[in-house]
Amino acid sequence: MTDVRSIEILAAATVGCPILCALLICFLSEQKILIFSKIAGIGTGCFGILLSSLLILDRRLQFDNKWIILDYRSAITIAVISIIGALSVGASFQYMKTQKDSIVGEHRRIRAYYIGIFLFWAITFAVPMAANIGFAWLLIEATTAMSALLVGFSGKKRALEAGWKYLILTSMGLGVALLGISLLASKIPVLGLNGMTWSAMHDFSGSHQEAMIIYIIIASGLATKIGWAPVHNWLPDAHSEAPPPVSGMLSAALLPTVLIVAWRFEIGFGAIIGRQSAQRIFILFGILSIAIAIPFLWQSLPWKRMLAYSSLENMGILALGIGFGNPIAIAGVVIHILGHAIAKSYGFYTSTPLFRHEPNAYRHTASGIARSSPALGVAMGTALGTLAAIPPSPLFISEVFIVFGGIESGHAVAAVIAVLLLALVFLGISHSLIELLAGKSFAHRVNVRFTRIEYLSFFFVVIALLGLTVVAFWLPSSHFIKALV
Repeated sequence: MTDVRSIEILAAATVGCPILCALLICFLSEQKILIFSKIAGIGTGCFGILLSSLLILDRRLQFDNKWIILDYRSAITIAVISIIGALSVGASFQYMKTQKDSIVGEHRRIRAYYIGIFLFWAITFAVPMAANIGFAWLLIEATTAMSALLVGFSGKKRALEAGWKYLILTSMGLGVALLGISLLASKIPVLGLNGMTWSAMHDFSGSHQEAMIIYIIIASGLATKIGWAPVHNWLPDAHSEAPPPVSGMLSAALLPTVLIVAWRFEIGFGAIIGRQSAQRIFILFGILSIAIAIPFLWQSLPWKRMLAYSSLENMGILALGIGFGNPIAIAGVVIHILGHAIAKSYGFYTSTPLFRHEPNAYRHTASGIARSSPALGVAMGTALGTLAAIPPSPLFISEVFIVFGGIESGHAVAAVIAVLLLALVFLGISHSLIELLAGKSFAHRVNVRFTRIEYLSFFFVVIALLGLTVVAFWLPSSHFIKALV
């Protein structure tokens, strides 16, 4: 019979499995690394999916102590990290076949890449399980160090600049968050790790004004890592310069993982400063992020850079949903996290066949893809159409839920502003979608064929997105959402 002790062991195995894989890769030949990584990616993903499923199906298995918290928020995030991590490791095979540049020597290129991506995966798994804000901060900082190396992995000038920019700006933001955490620790009577747990924050002994200042400092620091405007400057460069599988993990897995930490903080500290005050900060970040993304999404951008600015917009939508905070809005948040993860990661994965088909697409706008490569055009169009929230995209359902949630929660003005901003986003992305599929087709393109794995990936994505759309209609009234609220 499954009990809490078994869940603890499974959680440790979920984090430990990719670490073990990284260690084993140190001793394998390059050919064996490619085969081993595929198997290890599937196995690690299965550990995470099993853990997530058990937490969702049996609430009695959820627990928290001074080190680990496993609840519904953990379950959502672990499921996303499991799926995206496994897909990114699988997508790395084609990337490593087509790209030969790296910051390390040719004979160490494959080994270094797979060690890096498995360690990044392991640390990302640990973040939503962190039971106290200090431990969570440390893990988030660790993801920064590991992922910065992967962002600049190609060794090209622009990639190295993006890696340094990502490392410096996010570390500065997390430094601000650490200042807030230090101030918070000084105002909690309970010493040690027990005083920094999410549930211990109600013991805060400072004044309301001090609490508000600490909340803004920590939220602003975490916002840098989440990619909220106006502290998002690292995001477009890092996501567009990283290897496509790494971009998928950064955007689809890491950003919402740090968002979960901010969400836990909003709940824990909302009892001190007032839940409405805490939620208003999220609403403000949400409106700013969507608004600032619009001018960029209206431009003709290279494929990966456009997806990066879409991440800014989608993190803003999630901030709005958490800020509105009622059941229908939170249902929208859950659907949006899952739908965005699938569509965004798949969009980044299509970069690999896109660059085989049109090498100049790395720096220039991709257009007329459906004319010269129908399979690739359909794949990219599916990803972008989903992100544009074109029905039956689950993101259309999630955005409707979030907007109605805003109206029901008494934030009608913010909800109306969100509708207007989302309409502008829709127009901008829709224009890019039309250009992508039916724009001018250039003669210098290379004729490429989709592999069987790429066709299977496409069908998996379509089924997953349609299934998520169906599930969305059941979710608002479920006990799962009631527990999250």
